[in-house]
Amino acid sequence: MKKLNRKNTGLEKKLPIKIVQFGEGNFLRAFIDYAFQKLNKEVDFNAGVAVVQPIDRGLINILNEQDGLYTLFMKGIKKGQEIQEIELISNIVQGVDPYVNFNEYLDLAKEEELSFIISNTTEAGIAYVSNDTPGMQPPSSFPAKLTVLLHERFKHFNGSPDKGLTIIPCELINNNSDTLKEIILQYIEDWKLGDKFKNWLLDYSTFHNTLVDRIVPGYPKDQIEEYNKQLDYLDNLVVAAEVFLLWVIEGGEDLKAKLPFHKTDLDVKIVDDMQPYRTRKVRILNGAHTAMVPFSLLYGNGTVKETIDNEFTGDFINKAVFNEIIDTLKMDKEELKSFAEEVFDRFRNPFIKHQLSDIALNSISKFKVRVLPSLLEYVAIHNKIPTRLTFSFACLIRFYKGVWEGKLLPVKDSAEIVESFTKIWELSDYQQIANKTLENISFWDQDLTKINGLSQAIARALEEIETNGIEKGFANFNKQY
Repeated sequence: MKKLNRKNTGLEKKLPIKIVQFGEGNFLRAFIDYAFQKLNKEVDFNAGVAVVQPIDRGLINILNEQDGLYTLFMKGIKKGQEIQEIELISNIVQGVDPYVNFNEYLDLAKEEELSFIISNTTEAGIAYVSNDTPGMQPPSSFPAKLTVLLHERFKHFNGSPDKGLTIIPCELINNNSDTLKEIILQYIEDWKLGDKFKNWLLDYSTFHNTLVDRIVPGYPKDQIEEYNKQLDYLDNLVVAAEVFLLWVIEGGEDLKAKLPFHKTDLDVKIVDDMQPYRTRKVRILNGAHTAMVPFSLLYGNGTVKETIDNEFTGDFINKAVFNEIIDTLKMDKEELKSFAEEVFDRFRNPFIKHQLSDIALNSISKFKVRVLPSLLEYVAIHNKIPTRLTFSFACLIRFYKGVWEGKLLPVKDSAEIVESFTKIWELSDYQQIANKTLENISFWDQDLTKINGLSQAIARALEEIETNGIEKGFANFNKQY
């Protein structure tokens, strides 16, 4: 079977770089690159993507070996009909690893037609790191890397007004671009990069908050032979996604002119206020995902679909969403229930094998953003803890112990967080474990031991999980709470 590259596919003509994308993972390749390819095909957008690897380990080497090409399989149910679409994505024209070739990274700032910055570096990616300096090659954090790139562009083009950029982060934190902008401005001040650069950035670049929604299981390792049979080339970067796609971007008519998605059939909404869309999606879809991961892995499931199809785990997640999460949202309840039902249909998609281990990355920061607000709002409304979200919280803490029934768990987080839990789990008393976890402000941005009854409930749930397992442990916990 032939290798996948531009020569073998006749795609040797490269597009001009108009987009620099931070992140080469499954989601961006199945969402952003697909969306821009639709623009290229349907409205002659003529935009090439340069992909930057944001951490020192990643897929850039494999991406470059395939000349930026890969296959996207989209499967799902739409209006009762089974749908499968196969798309060879061809708009990535360069992959850059700044840890290997920093000068190649800086050269991206000098691209004449560069117009957009896109990113998805997970919820933990948009963070201020005080140790980052402009002399590092590269700085560690994504915002610091971007500041260096923007400053290089400012210098190279002598502050030209027409060389500002449209910056559209896709990390799943609220007001993602506002947060990113604030951190960049802090680096400008810390690094003494000057008012001229600061004013150029503020006057000629724009920042846009976003919401992204598409379930992307990624590389279909369990079905790869079936997928490969449909191809006449060898692709090491196959990515699978559902058919559903929603991208909400805050912006006005200027942005609509720059990004003419309204001329395609993609559900890309450029709106004045994306908050209603964000709250609904993050709390229900992402909240359900994050709540289910440790709970369902400890129970013994491997995928989202298995979780939803299983009588016990499916009922647990259903009631967590419909009885606890929806109860906290100040939106039309029927609309929320309708959205949640659609989400559960997406979870049941028979074509998608979404591994729970793949969703486990940075689970602490995800829980803080996606689940904790629902839990705290429920307490504020009812003056009692939500049973399932609290038990899920306890499962998260138990998950970070790293081993369950003699097997390693797929804990994927920063070294600092993993080390913190190593020390926490050296404690022998469940109440101490609960208190030490909940009082850690670096995890939750607040001291959760101050929430009435929460630490005691978490301690009780931890004891039940350890003593009786997930199903029996929850049954006992549910009787008490």
